[in-house]
Amino acid sequence: MTDRANIPVALTIAGSDSGGGAGIQADLRTFAFHCVHGASAITCVTAQNTLGVNRVDALAPEAVVAQIEAVASDIGVGAAKTGMLLNAGIIAAVADCVGQLKLPSVVVDPVMVSRTGAQLIDDAAIATLRDRLIPLAAIVTPNRYEAQILSGLEVSSLDDMKAAARRIYELGAAAVLVKGGGLGGNLRGVDVGFDGSKLEVLASETVETPHTHGTGCTLSAAIAANLAKGENLRSAVQLAKEYLTQALKHSLAIGKGQGPVGHYFKLVIGNG
Repeated sequence: MTDRANIPVALTIAGSDSGGGAGIQADLRTFAFHCVHGASAITCVTAQNTLGVNRVDALAPEAVVAQIEAVASDIGVGAAKTGMLLNAGIIAAVADCVGQLKLPSVVVDPVMVSRTGAQLIDDAAIATLRDRLIPLAAIVTPNRYEAQILSGLEVSSLDDMKAAARRIYELGAAAVLVKGGGLGGNLRGVDVGFDGSKLEVLASETVETPHTHGTGCTLSAAIAANLAKGENLRSAVQLAKEYLTQALKHSLAIGKGQGPVGHYFKLVIGNG
């Protein structure tokens, strides 16, 4: 029997993706791959597939908080990550709960703009996330467009990414990882990390695939999983980037649109 005290636990606070490529489903698969027990607090339920999102239904903020408290009070949380929080009410409730429970190693994936530049939440929700949740983060992982909103700077080059990382750090997060995937060209696979003292450019192999649904969720979940296992932040980020690269190499050509990354690629390799 496995010693319960030695089982790392990670909590995802995010939306459900009925197509299974992103959100709660991607996070839990990522946790499982890393041999971390995954717990969840669902913020909204989406009807979506590889072609897009057809419907979104939010849960009441109190229902989201109840899920977090149920997990923390019994199982415990070694690390947590947030994804799609959808509206200002949910974001404020999650921030209050995270602060009151003192959840450790919180990875904030500020899901507010897609990789194509489409805004996913309204301005009030963005302001609440910026002012209430990001200051509680061990690391915040914005994509290009999210970094632009949070920093107030145009992000179109490596120097822009560096400047944005410094500016976002001033919002109160312990560290920032600005992701360059949405920039394309030689910045694909290049992220910029800043922890208040060290600015670091983190590059990984470029993978050519149209099936990239869930990349942001997967990266932030992998960071949380590694933090739950006791890795330091830099190691957790590097290991997460390596995992995502392999998942992209084994992405799934399912459905009629953009398929997801292959979270369980080792099983695919083993059976191949």
